[in-house]
Amino acid sequence: MTARRKLIAGNWKMNGLKADGLDLASDLAGRLKGAGAVAFDMLVCPPFPLLFPVHEAIADSPLALGAQDCHAETSGAHTGDVSPVMLKDAGCRFVILGHSERRADHGETDAEIAAKAVAAHKEGLVAIICVGETEAQRDAGQANAVVSTQLKGSIPKGATAANTVIAYEPVWAIGTGKTATPDDVKAMHAHIRAELDGKVTEPGAVRILYGGSVKPSNAAELMAVDNVDGALVGGASLKADDFWAIGVSCR
Repeated sequence: MTARRKLIAGNWKMNGLKADGLDLASDLAGRLKGAGAVAFDMLVCPPFPLLFPVHEAIADSPLALGAQDCHAETSGAHTGDVSPVMLKDAGCRFVILGHSERRADHGETDAEIAAKAVAAHKEGLVAIICVGETEAQRDAGQANAVVSTQLKGSIPKGATAANTVIAYEPVWAIGTGKTATPDDVKAMHAHIRAELDGKVTEPGAVRILYGGSVKPSNAAELMAVDNVDGALVGGASLKADDFWAIGVSCR
């Protein structure tokens, strides 16, 4: 089996105005172009209003563009929503689905996330499907069961290693400064790898990202863990130096 190439994905969340977003994206694009061969793919996922200008700014670089969510329908009476067709038109290649903040703030269910993934796949987008347990669930010994349920319900039929990435983000480690230990991450990523069997074509080739307070100081250790195929980065993705440092930590 071909080795899985690391993916370093930046989730900007609801941050960034046009000028700052363009500066950040252009900086990263320039670094990628100037670095030659690197051991990772890099992706930025800005808020919806920045997709078109960021796409233009990075068009001649290897830096990929993604969105933070999409609707399951192509078009229609869905005020405030954005369809996968629109994301593709904006230059996106990826879309984050089922982030814990979407699950918690908007009550998104596994079935809704699976429907969005189907729609994203139909338009040729790679779906980054997020899973992860809360601190209470982990303390109760339910972490594996929670993640298994999310995987079963959120991964649609037709998912492959080419169109689907899994991101494990322990909810208690997102934006809190807390980070799962390498042993915790190793155990959960091994569990996820096993759970992908029968749910995804070529489960051994699917990239599994870790997210949750990833920063330059812990990136190398986390990226060296078995079955960690990159990172979904929040706060550190808003600073070019920090995000780049996470990327170059990959070996």
